[in-house]
Amino acid sequence: MMDYRDFLATLSQQHPKLADWALQLPEQIASGLSESRYGDLPRWKAALAALPALSPTSVQLDASRVGAGGEISDEQRGALEQALKGLHPWRKGPFELYGVHIDTEWRSDWKWDRLKDAIAPLQGRSVLDVGCGSGYHCWRMRGAGAALVVGIDPTPLFVTQYFALQKYLNEPSVAVLPMGIEHLPERLQAFDTTFSMGILYHRRSPFDHLLALRDTLRSGGQLVLETLVIDGELGDALVPEGRYSKMGNVWFIPSTATLESWLKKVGFKNPRLVDVSQTSCDEQRSTQWMQFHSLAEFLDPNDASKTIEGHPAPKRATFIAEAP
Repeated sequence: MMDYRDFLATLSQQHPKLADWALQLPEQIASGLSESRYGDLPRWKAALAALPALSPTSVQLDASRVGAGGEISDEQRGALEQALKGLHPWRKGPFELYGVHIDTEWRSDWKWDRLKDAIAPLQGRSVLDVGCGSGYHCWRMRGAGAALVVGIDPTPLFVTQYFALQKYLNEPSVAVLPMGIEHLPERLQAFDTTFSMGILYHRRSPFDHLLALRDTLRSGGQLVLETLVIDGELGDALVPEGRYSKMGNVWFIPSTATLESWLKKVGFKNPRLVDVSQTSCDEQRSTQWMQFHSLAEFLDPNDASKTIEGHPAPKRATFIAEAP
């Protein structure tokens, strides 16, 4: 049901250092999916087991709605939707399986559209996606031609959601592993492209995170970094005293000039800004697939340019740079 064997065989064939890591992964995976640590896992596994056995006639990895399709009965579609809703909340997407539209909180396809033409082509590359959630962007990377896509995220629900998609997409070269970047082998230096999107501001030490990202990449490999930013000059950064947009784990939000200097300081070559976008309530919102509060509730009701705490409203920048 949550079987990584085909992926581990694929991983072993890609790079000697990845083959060494594949030997360690079964133990790491068991720890990351331990029912004694995560009490909701049996319920999520039950939802996964309830997914109907279906054989797709089409698979979409390069469309806004990643998914699979084919002719099924209304009864099968109802069972599919009920099982998928057992994995609520769905944060990143959207997906569509056999006519069931998983309308996720985030329009993650918008983020992909902003960066896809700016990055080095992914054809044939080995890719790491740090903090990937349920793996929406992992599927898009595979759709763009990546030979291997490794997503990592320590949240077991998101890993279970990945397996719900994998049941129908059946791509052994794509996996979401239950771990954070701190669980990767040191100085792995094995990936052609590493993505870190929506993670940096959650790290207490942004420099340590940037160094860890650098060490996942081969020499000349490309980093794709997306994070919250503020307007400001070189050296400016917001360090919220309390919460930011109702998030308690936000530590540093730099200006774009500051972030560029951070990338240079840890050794990245030619860092360049490829996009800055204000996050809108059309891009991040509550849906029937994510029924909790979302961005609209995180902003000042009288001034949408500010968070409910009075900070600048979320704005996100994407940088690319090369490893030394």
